[in-house]
Amino acid sequence: MIIKYFSWIKEHIGKSEEQVSLPSHITDVIQLINYLNEIDEKYNIIFEKRELIKIAVNKKYSSFYTNISDNDEIAFFPPVTGG
Repeated sequence: MIIKYFSWIKEHIGKSEEQVSLPSHITDVIQLINYLNEIDEKYNIIFEKRELIKIAVNKKYSSFYTNISDNDEIAFFPPVTGG
């Protein structure tokens, strides 16, 4: 699985993307977030205010409860604003 991070999320994580082998018990985005939180404390800071995070699974806006697999691309980014 490829996980991509954008804007201030990328800055806090310290990278724009990473490859993750998805454990078989993880089947949706919220479980992925919980897994990342267990791996490293820096993810806790990002995901503690989940209402500020938008998600795309395979380049389509998705929810925290969207099903995922190891072949997916997940993107986490802040809300998009115009100006």
